[in-house]
Formats: sequence, C-alpha cells, structure tokens
Amino acid sequence: MVSPDTIRTAVGVLGNAIALVLFLSPVPTFFRIWKKGSVEQFSPIPYIATLLNCMFWVLYGLPIVHPHSVLVVTINGAGMLIEISYIVLFLLYSQGRTRLQVFLMFVASLISVGVVGSLVITLAHTHESRSMIVGIICVVLCIIMYASPLSVMKMVIQTKSVEYMPLFLSLAAFFNGVCWTAYALIRFDLYIIIPNGLGVMLATAQLLLYAIYYKSTQRQIEARRNKEEMGLAEVVVMKENGANKVGAMGVTNGR
Repeated sequence: MVSPDTIRTAVGVLGNAIALVLFLSPVPTFFRIWKKGSVEQFSPIPYIATLLNCMFWVLYGLPIVHPHSVLVVTINGAGMLIEISYIVLFLLYSQGRTRLQVFLMFVASLISVGVVGSLVITLAHTHESRSMIVGIICVVLCIIMYASPLSVMKMVIQTKSVEYMPLFLSLAAFFNGVCWTAYALIRFDLYIIIPNGLGVMLATAQLLLYAIYYKSTQRQIEARRNKEEMGLAEVVVMKENGANKVGAMGVTNGR
C-alpha cells in the first residue's frame, strides 16, 4: 500500500512542475514588452509580490527553520531567480517614476527578507517557533501574491477588456493553488492551505472575467487595428496628394 508520505511527495513534485509553469507563464508578456520596448499598462506589482513570496518560502523551507521541506525550497528558489529576471526587464523598459517605484520595491523586498531572517534565526530558538513566525509571514505574503491581480481585475471590469490580464498566468495560478492545497491536506499544514485555497478562489474569479470579457476584448483590438489602418491610409493619401501638387507645379513652371 502506498504511504501518505509517498503520495504527498508525488503531489509535491507535481506542484513543483505546475508552479514552474506559473513562474514561466508571463514569458509571452515580457516578450511583448521586449518587442515593443515598453511596459505599456502592465503592472509590476504581481512580479514584486511573487518575488517577495518566493524569498520568504525559501526562508521557511530552510532546515534551520522548517526541516524536511526540500520541495518548498527548490521551487521557490527557482521562482525567485525567474521573478528577478522579470523585474530586471521591467526596470529596463519602464521610465521615470514607474522605474523608480519598481527599483525601490525590489530593494525593500531584499532588505525585508534579510532583516526578518536574521531576527528569526537569532531570537527564536526552536523549529516550531521559527516555523510559526515565518509561516505566518508566508501566509500573508502568499495571499498578497494571489490578490495582487485584483487591481488588474478592476481595470478589466472598467475597460471590459482582458488584454492586460494574461490568461496563462490565471490558469497556472489556478492549477498551482489546487495542487498545493492537496499537498497540504495530505499532511495537514495550515500555512500552505490558507493562501493556496484563497488563491484557487481568486484565480477562478480571473478565469470567469476572462470568459465574460473575451469577446469584447477582441472587438476592441479589432477596432483599434482598423483605426490604425485607416490612419495609415490617410497618411498615404496625403502624401500622394502632396506629390500630385508638386508635379502640377512643375508642369506649370515648365510652361
């Protein structure tokens, strides 16, 4: 008979794979940012929140804090590196106040993890107390990470467009939350259940918004494309008219 620990490990490995997809899901978004040379209306908050979340989960999974949490450390360590690369791209392709805000949030995240880690390891002397302190922080940050798209969801409702709410990110967040909730239920871990259960609900809400506003988004994109094509056609016509006028003047002068 398969033991609960074996099942939990298998679910954890699956959770790692899905979480990796979650971390990589913004790649199309950042390819678009790189191609256009601008962050447009994309928000940096989900990536800052995810980075901070990953760093604290790495701290939580360290043997000195919460032993036997290798799977937690490996995936969040990978996620940390991936999110840093996204933030670097955001810094490169944003401007002015936005760039400064992203930089300050990034630095503040690094400092906060260093300070909390030092205090916990120095002042808390048992695994239980360290796990509790860091675990509570992780729960709060994980909720913030899952809730960070709320501002984007508000924009979706106002504009009736899901253009700036990537579908892959919402899908990956949904399956990631389901998998880690199951992982935590096999061997009850409240610190993992709370944020991931909430994450499932928020990701479901995002997917519902995507289904509701997908058609209106396509209409808006098509209308914008038609407007751009009409503008280009007008420019061509104006240039042609200008050339005709120059030709007519040349003929008149020739006479």
